Amino acid sequence: MDVLIRPIAVGDVGPASLVVQGGSLSPEVEDESNVSAYWSAVEETRRRRGDVLIAEVDGEVVGVCQVLIFQHFQHTGGWCCELESVHVRSDFRGRGVGTKLLAAAEALARQEGCYRVQLTSRNVRLDAHRFYEANGFKRTSEGFKKWL
Repeated sequence: MDVLIRPIAVGDVGPASLVVQGGSLSPEVEDESNVSAYWSAVEETRRRRGDVLIAEVDGEVVGVCQVLIFQHFQHTGGWCCELESVHVRSDFRGRGVGTKLLAAAEALARQEGCYRVQLTSRNVRLDAHRFYEANGFKRTSEGFKKWL
């Protein structure tokens, strides 16, 4: 299976948001018809040196990963990479798509001079935790969120 990892284009937004919706614990907040809202997030991510990457197989969007780059106050102002919205369509999981997405995200982080790549994963996502650990991520912290 040939997997192409590339930056998202406007025409990919609807299918990519459906991939996110399919893997989300709160799919009701996604609206694939609101392309402009998603595209605004892409533009802001790019403005800050990151990107939204998609995985494509036979012309179909089957995975997505937002790569956020920010300057950390710690580590002497070093650059850090945060991965968000890492999702692979359920019928493509276990076939290397996610591994390729993570590798491309890491390559972008290295290119941008980041000293670390980090992500959070909800406690109930045990399969995802095993996947991240298999791809070199270590459990280092307990995450907290407060919904506004």
